[in-house]
Amino acid sequence: MSAPTNPRPFDVVLFGATGFTGGLTAEYLAARLPREGRLALAGRNQAKLEGVRNRLLRIDQRGEDIALLHADSSDPRSLARVAESARVVITTVGPYLEYGAPLVAACAAAGTDYVDLTGEPEFVDRMYVEHHATAERTGARIVHACGFDSIPHDLGALFTVQQLPSGVPVTLRGVVRTNATISGGTLHSGLGQLSRPRAMLLAAARRRRLEPRPRGRQVRTRVGRPHRDRVLGTWLIPLPTIDPDVVRRSALARLDYGPDFTYSHYAGVRRATTVGGAVAGFAAALAAVQIPPLRRAIGRRIPQGEGPSAERRDRTWFTVDFLGEGGGETVHTQVSGGDPGYTETAKMLAESALCLAFDDNPPTAGQVTTAAAMGENLMHRLQDAGIGFTVIS
Repeated sequence: MSAPTNPRPFDVVLFGATGFTGGLTAEYLAARLPREGRLALAGRNQAKLEGVRNRLLRIDQRGEDIALLHADSSDPRSLARVAESARVVITTVGPYLEYGAPLVAACAAAGTDYVDLTGEPEFVDRMYVEHHATAERTGARIVHACGFDSIPHDLGALFTVQQLPSGVPVTLRGVVRTNATISGGTLHSGLGQLSRPRAMLLAAARRRRLEPRPRGRQVRTRVGRPHRDRVLGTWLIPLPTIDPDVVRRSALARLDYGPDFTYSHYAGVRRATTVGGAVAGFAAALAAVQIPPLRRAIGRRIPQGEGPSAERRDRTWFTVDFLGEGGGETVHTQVSGGDPGYTETAKMLAESALCLAFDDNPPTAGQVTTAAAMGENLMHRLQDAGIGFTVIS
């Protein structure tokens, strides 16, 4: 752990602490912040922020030193003041397409590191087009997808590549399994994104025109077909999430992924009948979200800002298995943990911010992935926090 070098009032500012996942993140930070660390909570409602701070006092008496800052996603000046006061800003305020852009702009302009929970491809691509160059110039590290989307997949791919010979072509597939139900934030973000397929494609195309292309290397993602995996003994369903894009961008940024890297991404299910149901269900959902009344009805099933009980979260788990091939060798690894949608997501988000604030990370700036910005440092933090990175065979 290195000493802070940026003389700003706060090491970490959390925006969104009054929400469910934001509250879990605040509790984790209160328990794990270094003794010399300086934490602030930001939001619109002073009374609710005071309620969160009072709750944190039960975790650590230093909670009385936590500052409360006014910030509103519709007030760019308030966001600029928050960004200028912090070394790292965390935000759990989504959907990010609706509320996220002004804070990214403020952090990029102020040279402030930024982490969020988004799994929205359009938002991530738009932020790259609009703010990557500014962040590169100011030294800000803009790191999206610092929760279950997409840390287990991004760092799990890095961990797996490190078990294979260096300098060789690598083929890797990731398979995620969980008994969790979808979180409210993920549901509402997903509904918004699925209702905008054309805008999502246009944002991706604009980004591709700006992104540098690798020289002398090939990095790609491959959309597979549903099939049975003989190694895992499960049926695989291609998973259209942001995770493969994040893995691909990490492979582009890091030469240790080899001269030719291919990644494919799946959900694993036990029964063949589930495959057909999942495909049909996704097609039906995609059609339904194009109709605003149906989209709103689906969204009402799991409201934002709410989450399951601690007892339910304690019974929830996830695994992401990786099967890699390279240089004539094969490896099977696994990233594993507890409740992915809330408990572990809050842990991953908080540790990402602490890693940026206090660790000696590789020099980088702009919009970057967790593997590129923090890599092994964040992996070690998460291992210490109870998330497993294991070589199975």
